[in-house]
Amino acid sequence: MDFVFFIAVIIGLFLLVIGFVGCVIPALPGPPLGFLALLLLKFTEPNIFSSDFIITMTVITAIVYFLDYILPIMGAKMYNASKLGIWGAIIGMLIGIFFFPPFGMIFGLLLGAIIGELISGKPQAEAVKIGLISFMFSLLTIVIKVALVTVMSYYFVDAVLVSLGI
Repeated sequence: MDFVFFIAVIIGLFLLVIGFVGCVIPALPGPPLGFLALLLLKFTEPNIFSSDFIITMTVITAIVYFLDYILPIMGAKMYNASKLGIWGAIIGMLIGIFFFPPFGMIFGLLLGAIIGELISGKPQAEAVKIGLISFMFSLLTIVIKVALVTVMSYYFVDAVLVSLGI
């Protein structure tokens, strides 16, 4: 293993670890960091991944990145969330990020959606239901992000082992 490849592997492993952390902490873009680990290997060993593989991973990473922001709101809209409920979820998520990281984002979204729905005049049971739906969709995005970074980690480690002849 040459020195440049060794450094790329070390940096790539670091990016993957931070990528997993970023699946939960919103300040870190988890899947894009995992993708950068794959790109790093591609640039140090051009034949390690095919161009089709890199293009496919680029598209999947972009889709998951945008789903992270869209899915919780889509879930709330599917269950007739009001504009105040959606804004409450967004504001609660932002407040949670800054005051109670890393899980404040998720619980802030839940509480913000409930408070927004209550302010809009929805009954308490319906407001809680919409808040829980938003919460569940947020958890779903975390699971999707972790799954993607896990797949990226597999390909990264596999490529390194193959390059080493193991």
